[in-house]
Amino acid sequence: MEIEQAVAPYVIITPAHNEEAFIEKTIHSMINQTVRPLKWIVVNDNSTDRTGKIAEQYAKQYDFLQLVNLSRSGGRNFGNKVRAFNYGLNEAQLCDYQYIGNLDADISLNKDYFEKILCEFDSCPNLGIAGGMVSTCIGDKFVSQEVALDSVAGAVQLFRRECFEQIGGYLALPHGGIDAAAEIMARMKGWKTRTFADLRVFEHRRTGTATARPLASKVKDGQRFQSLGYDFLFLSLRCVYRLMDRPRVVGSVATLYGYFKGVIKKTPIVLPPNVVQYLRAEQRGKLMRYLGRSHRLQKDM
Repeated sequence: MEIEQAVAPYVIITPAHNEEAFIEKTIHSMINQTVRPLKWIVVNDNSTDRTGKIAEQYAKQYDFLQLVNLSRSGGRNFGNKVRAFNYGLNEAQLCDYQYIGNLDADISLNKDYFEKILCEFDSCPNLGIAGGMVSTCIGDKFVSQEVALDSVAGAVQLFRRECFEQIGGYLALPHGGIDAAAEIMARMKGWKTRTFADLRVFEHRRTGTATARPLASKVKDGQRFQSLGYDFLFLSLRCVYRLMDRPRVVGSVATLYGYFKGVIKKTPIVLPPNVVQYLRAEQRGKLMRYLGRSHRLQKDM
């Protein structure tokens, strides 16, 4: 019998395509939350494994968990994920929620994760998107992604409802970057986006490796950055900074290769011109601040 727990005005949507290996970890994490959502909608996105059956088993036991099944053509891509998320979003319209978020089906969380995230939203009315610091399972240990604190991993993005509606939700982008596009547009509209490093999140499969090897995944990263309109100098220095990311050294080279591949093929930039202009100005500002700090450190030495 289900034990009554505290409930808060947030809704979580989990698009899940062939996630039988890890979805039960995600389910246990949500069941054990100290503050549960009004509704957790798991969208079984045309899975051909036991994903739907596993989620259905728990949905029968827990009222806050709702399973919906979505049929489509086969395959895994970013556009399908957005369509699955929006399918779940339609189911959420009956809920009087203040916050809405995505949670990937290979994530596990500490039991007070959402309680703490919601406290951060309460303390900062201008906070539009928030999430924890993702640690990815590589080999036999979890390694922190160490993302910039003004960027939130798509696997755990939680939005204030007003922010989500202002940016028009997630965009179905051919090369991915749906999470990046969301936070860029949120910041452009004056919202704060924040990763809270003390809230650790566990990712059991490295992002982008469900259908591609790590090196090929890095090439796709580069193509995605180009399609979003990233400033080349900013991306180059970012790759230098992340030279030791796995796969070591060649991973950064592969990212730059993917970027140039997109340039040579004249892959269209998918974000509106004003958003790209904002993004590049933001990236140049970060570069100037970084170079300014480096110059001051050299003078002090």
